[in-house]
Amino acid sequence: MSEIGAAPTELGTERIRTLLKRFAIPGIIAQTAASLYNMVDSIYIGHIPGVGSYAISGLAVTFPLMNLSVALGTLVGVGAMTMISVLLGQKKYDTAGKVLSNVLTLNVIIGILFTAVALIFLDPILRFFGASDNTLPFAHDYMFIILLGNTFTHLMHGFNGIIRCSGHPKTAMGLTLFTVISNAILDPVFIFVLGMGIRGAALATIICQILALIYTLKFIADKKRFLHFPRPLFQFDWGIARKSLSIGLGPFLMNTAACMVALFVNQQLRKYGGDLAIGSYGIVNRFTMLFIMICMGFNQGLQPIAGFNYGARKYSRVRRVFKLAAVCETLVTVACFLFSELFPRFAVSLFTNDAEMIELSSRALKLMNSGIWVVGFGIVSSNLFQCLGMVGKSIFLSLSRQLIILLPLLYTLPLVNEEIGVWVSFPISDFLNALISLVMIVALFRKLSGLRDGDDPAILGSTLK
Repeated sequence: MSEIGAAPTELGTERIRTLLKRFAIPGIIAQTAASLYNMVDSIYIGHIPGVGSYAISGLAVTFPLMNLSVALGTLVGVGAMTMISVLLGQKKYDTAGKVLSNVLTLNVIIGILFTAVALIFLDPILRFFGASDNTLPFAHDYMFIILLGNTFTHLMHGFNGIIRCSGHPKTAMGLTLFTVISNAILDPVFIFVLGMGIRGAALATIICQILALIYTLKFIADKKRFLHFPRPLFQFDWGIARKSLSIGLGPFLMNTAACMVALFVNQQLRKYGGDLAIGSYGIVNRFTMLFIMICMGFNQGLQPIAGFNYGARKYSRVRRVFKLAAVCETLVTVACFLFSELFPRFAVSLFTNDAEMIELSSRALKLMNSGIWVVGFGIVSSNLFQCLGMVGKSIFLSLSRQLIILLPLLYTLPLVNEEIGVWVSFPISDFLNALISLVMIVALFRKLSGLRDGDDPAILGSTLK
């Protein structure tokens, strides 16, 4: 595939298995690296002498705020990636450039506003998210520095995704790997050698992301590439923004729902289990995300292929790439299930050497992930609807597992069995969401099977017509 000067037309002609491998493997490596990026912070923080258990619990308290920041980034970035994939399939390169400029403008505006509000109310927010007197100092120190670099983080992740979907998955992967490796090197220096503790972990994270952003902006500014920044650099087109934000609304709501779930889990665990139970949730979450991010890597491979071929009205190829991605993601979550049930103590001991924390986290890992093996299908299903611009369906699937199903369970089951009730809420919601996803995908495929390649997709109700 050409790196400069031409659109990735192979997306519409190359063998599906070959394409998914080409686009998914860099995505998987990048997403796994991103997950390891967060795990490295947790592992180092969990082994800070004398305070590791409370420090990792303080880190867990920041999850809802981190998820909210990610949600705002995906609101802009995911919609833009989907639009650019389809526009390239339609050979509308000038419009794709305008979308790129919109991403820059919106990310800067949203990033600065979010940072300002969060910094002003940081301690009350963290208290609301479950921080206690023991964990608040650690949560505050970490999140204060992360927020200072929030705008840079939004831009780096948003443009990294655009580089990938515009036909340069290896470059996007390389940038992510750079941040992971550099963070793994800087973390122990800042945390232990310079004695900065949890603040050192946050500072190392921001420095690595800024360095990656500098190269990312230089890459996209290259006028030799078919997709590059237009002039003027900062543009705002409300029509493009509206369509982009409407497509990104699904993943935005999904991440916002994740924020609400993490908030409610922290509050319930603080009520029924205390600070160490919150830390256990943080450990389980970090470990599980390693597998979920592999699924996201497959989604990244699916996205440009499905988006391009939908834009080119090659529906048979859309069906084939979904089926292949669904099989792969299900295998990944089955592996997560087996590891969680067979080797729980080994998994959690990576993050802490505290005996009580290891015991609590091992039990939580086995219970929470007893239904994880069906999650892969739900993830890829929601992503397909997003790729095709079917905003309503994408939003519904994004919200069904976390808000419609999980939150009520998190409230009611602890009334029966306290802390255990929190953990078992997750597998129940996983199974119910997978069932809903299956019903919706079967309905979509029945419609797709009635379309011949080249037919008008109006029957599908997409926003990308």
